[in-house]
Amino acid sequence: METQQVATAARLLAHDTFDKKCALRPIMDQTTSRWATLIISALVAGPHRFAQLHQRVGGISQKMLSQNLKALARAGLVDRQVAPTNPPQVTYSLTDLGTGLAGPLTELIQWFGRHGGELLAAQEHYDSQQGPPRG
Repeated sequence: METQQVATAARLLAHDTFDKKCALRPIMDQTTSRWATLIISALVAGPHRFAQLHQRVGGISQKMLSQNLKALARAGLVDRQVAPTNPPQVTYSLTDLGTGLAGPLTELIQWFGRHGGELLAAQEHYDSQQGPPRG
C-alpha cells in the first residue's frame, strides 16, 4: 500500500498530465484551447488593447475573449496593465512565461498552415469513404 501511495505522490509531483488528478490539466486545457492559442499567438507581436485583440482573433465573442484573457492572466501567461485614464485603457501582453509558451504554440499553428492542404484532402477522402449521412 505504501509503495502505491509513493508512486501516486511521485506522479502528482511530477505533473503527470496523463493522470486525471493532475493539477496542471485544467491549466493545460485552458491554455491550449483554440481561442487561447490564437490570443497568445496574437500577443507575440506585442501588447494589444482589448479591441485590437477582438479584431485580430476573428470569430471570438467579447465575452469569450474576456474569459480567456482572465484565464491566461490567472495562469501567469498574460499581463493586464490598466492605464489610469477615463475610461481606463487596458493593455494585454505576454509575460515571460507566456512568451515561453508562445513559441511552441505558434509552431503548432504554422504546422497547420504548412499541412492544411493535406489535412483537408484527408478529411475529404475519409468523408467520401463513409457514404451518405444517416438520418
